[in-house]
Amino acid sequence: MSVDGTSLLRLEKTSLREQALTALRRAITTGQLTPGTHLVETDLSEALQISRGTLREAMRQLQQEGLISAGARGRLSVRHLDAKEIRDIFEVRAALESVAARTLASRPDRTEAVAALRHAVEEMDRWAASNLEDRIEADLRFHRTMCHLSGNETLLHSWSSLEGSIRMSIMFAGVDRALKNMDARRHLAIVEAIEAGDGDTAAATVREHMAGAASVLIGA
Repeated sequence: MSVDGTSLLRLEKTSLREQALTALRRAITTGQLTPGTHLVETDLSEALQISRGTLREAMRQLQQEGLISAGARGRLSVRHLDAKEIRDIFEVRAALESVAARTLASRPDRTEAVAALRHAVEEMDRWAASNLEDRIEADLRFHRTMCHLSGNETLLHSWSSLEGSIRMSIMFAGVDRALKNMDARRHLAIVEAIEAGDGDTAAATVREHMAGAASVLIGA
């Protein structure tokens, strides 16, 4: 069987782009690259040891995810959120995730979904003493799992398109406030509401969760 050499090169390039994407996303969401930081192509390509073309591909993806934004003359920088944007993000999250919670609570066969969500909460608890990055991932995994279990692909796609903005919002007010929102017990209340089978209560619990999280971040 013959092998197309150009396909191998394309795979290698894609791999480098994905590695660069992961490294930059981590640097932004953990605060290593702070909001407003101007992203200089020459510096970043040298630091990551990749071509400027590959770097541009990764940065385009980050721009689509809402982690970086273009300013004057197209200069890219780490996105800076204000309090209104935080509220907007959490209002949309509340709308999406309350639908997921209501859907799950309304199912007569919700036992497996509840077990999966309890496991996600246990994982949050397990990573509670770990580094910030692991805790962020555990937190997001819980919410992503709830959306996925709803079986609503449009809902999951909408939530996923917000993930970059969600990551930025987590670090809006610094580590201390971010960690308050990652408390496993806050998330367990959502699971228990779903398990009880009351869709209205489950949806309300999610909305309360999101409103509280937004208030913690903006200091309201």
